[in-house]
Amino acid sequence: MVTGVRVLKRVPIRTCIACRQAGDKRALVRFVRMAEGTVVLDPTGKKAGRGAYVCPDPGCLSKALAGPLEKALKISVDPETKERLRAEFAEQITSN
Repeated sequence: MVTGVRVLKRVPIRTCIACRQAGDKRALVRFVRMAEGTVVLDPTGKKAGRGAYVCPDPGCLSKALAGPLEKALKISVDPETKERLRAEFAEQITSN
């Protein structure tokens, strides 16, 4: 038996759908397509559904909402939902 040896946990890495930069899962903002077809911001990163990650940068969000988010989540996102997601995103990045 070996004592005093620490095992390092592997850090999950995800890629921003807008800028394609890889980063720590906890540092990115997750959007989820729920089973009923709605798209929501997932601050915990644990909601069930198809997810997509975006850097906590307004520029990346704008680029993601222009097309990559719909492709990643395999769903069409209406303009009202995009505005709601922008507001939730702004609130999320200012609270962290």
